[in-house]
Parts: sequence; C-alpha cells; structure tokens
Amino acid sequence: MDLMDLLKVGSSLIQNNSDSATTGLDVGDIASALGGLLGNSEGGLDLASLVSGLSQNGLGEIVGSWLGSGENSAISMEQITDLLGSDKIAEFASQLGLSKESAAGALADALPQVVDQATSGENSIVEDMLTQVGGASGAMDMLGKMFR
Repeated sequence: MDLMDLLKVGSSLIQNNSDSATTGLDVGDIASALGGLLGNSEGGLDLASLVSGLSQNGLGEIVGSWLGSGENSAISMEQITDLLGSDKIAEFASQLGLSKESAAGALADALPQVVDQATSGENSIVEDMLTQVGGASGAMDMLGKMFR
C-alpha cells in the first residue's frame, strides 16, 4: 500500500470519527495535513520515526500491537501528543481549523489503523523498509543500535 492510499484511509477515519469537528473536513485537506505530519522525504510513511518515538516514550507495546496481526492497542491523546510533539499536533490542527484536542483525538483514533494497514499484507511498507536496510539482519542491527 503506497503513502497516498494510506493517507486516504487515515483521512476517511478522521473524517468519520466521533468528533463532530472533523465531520465536514475535506478528505484532500486531511490527506495533505497527514502527509506533512507522517511522511518522509522519500514520499513514504516515516514509520521509523514513529517506532522510535514510541519506544523512546515507553509506548513500545502499543506500536507492537499495530505492527502485529492481532488487535491494535489504543493510544491516548496525551500519548499521541508525546509521540508526535505538541508543535506538530498544533500545526496539523491549524491546517484543518481544528482545536488541538480534536486534532490529537482524531490522530489517536486513526494512527493505529493506518500503521496496521501500512505494515500488513504483501507489498507493505515493512517489506520496503527491510529492503532499504539490508533485509532482516540489517533491521536487527539497526534495532540493536537503537536500544543500546
């Protein structure tokens, strides 16, 4: 699944979440704001930063559930703010005309499903990432360095 497909999934989840502030938002505007928030310079999902941020903030079990095939663990608005940073949440909120609380809530609802879809099935982002770091052994080397 490419980044644009993921952004559309995330946009739909945000537009249809339980917060009425997100209901009337344009899917294209949401996708653009999500791309700025979650994208990397190569035009893909910056999954490495998300995983690193989660592990640095003690949220490794949560992201593990998103990457696995089981049920996705929830993340709170406070945890999503710790993960992404209040500056980025504020920028995302501003781009969409939302309060910071609505933006954080929408992201907390959507991000687990977006990461789950990005990392499951054939042609997933994980396959692309493994190729970039030299396969599974390269990924293990990289993870070993992160957790020293």
